[in-house]
Amino acid sequence: MAFRIPSSWSRLRLQSHFAHRRAYAASARSTRTRLLSILAFTSAGGLTATYFLWPSEYRGAPTFRTKSISPSHFTPLTVISNEPCGSTLKLLTLKIPPEALPTPSDSPIGPIWSVFIKDDDIQVERPYTPLEGIDDEGNIKLWVKKYPRGEVGRWLHSKGVGDTVEIRGPLSTFPYTQGKWDEVILISGGTGFSPFHQLLHRELLQKQNNGVQTRFTLLHGSPSSAELPPSAYLQPLVRMADSNPERLRIRLFVDSLSDSATSPVPFSQLSAGRIGKHDIEQALGLGADSGRSWWRWLSRSQSTVQSADIHQKNVLILVCGPEPMVASIAGPYGRNFSQGAVGGALAELGFKAGQVWKL
Repeated sequence: MAFRIPSSWSRLRLQSHFAHRRAYAASARSTRTRLLSILAFTSAGGLTATYFLWPSEYRGAPTFRTKSISPSHFTPLTVISNEPCGSTLKLLTLKIPPEALPTPSDSPIGPIWSVFIKDDDIQVERPYTPLEGIDDEGNIKLWVKKYPRGEVGRWLHSKGVGDTVEIRGPLSTFPYTQGKWDEVILISGGTGFSPFHQLLHRELLQKQNNGVQTRFTLLHGSPSSAELPPSAYLQPLVRMADSNPERLRIRLFVDSLSDSATSPVPFSQLSAGRIGKHDIEQALGLGADSGRSWWRWLSRSQSTVQSADIHQKNVLILVCGPEPMVASIAGPYGRNFSQGAVGGALAELGFKAGQVWKL
């Protein structure tokens, strides 16, 4: 049978038919695309809402309730105390469950160490240093400041007795070796006092007769007397310094002495202003009273620390506090909060890397 060429009208009808089918197919594809887009958007929105609104474990590390505390996972702790100690400061006590306490087979925990605390609301973790490590009752105590833009600090301030806080740690902040240094200078600002109290509590208050002759000097600054460290932690150190000046010296600084709030120490024991180069010189026995200091061998002059002398002696300076303070005293942190170069007042005094550590 021969193929018959359709007429012009027939050709137009066929063209219209195929055009209609093509338009229908295109419309169907468009509809499917819109439906898939809506479903994808809805699913993404649902997942986003689930992530932010539905309670879930932190995605960076699991949570275990019956394993010993560890840097590899979070452990839920119970808040047993939340005490105000200033308008923006609180003292929190967290209890570690008995089954989560470190066992004798675990690596020993020595100063200075910290823990990460997770804010369950926004899934963010931040490091905090316990004031005394873990006490005999399985508690850790945190001195927490609430900053205007500090998410975790505000979240911790809102926690009441019986609430749960998850920690991950302990993690070493500084590998302190007992007896390695002859002189340790601790320079802190605000809650930067916490790691130094942990160290001094361990090395002096708990080991007063350990035979190690390292001498510690604490230079601490707070904006006001009301924001000095809690009396329960500051006073034992002050008494230790009074009775054992050959082991511990303390100088406390506040921005102004005009504050009328109750101070944990008499105003006569406070210095006005901020910690500077001259105060560090005095701590090293390089000031006007250097002739009476048993550390006068640190320098051959009254005003400058000779770099060679410092390297010959085991002198360590630890600095912890707000970034501007750390930068002024020891130079800014490096990239990603690495140590960076020694700068500021300590560089002017001749200190080098290995003698200074920024916490």
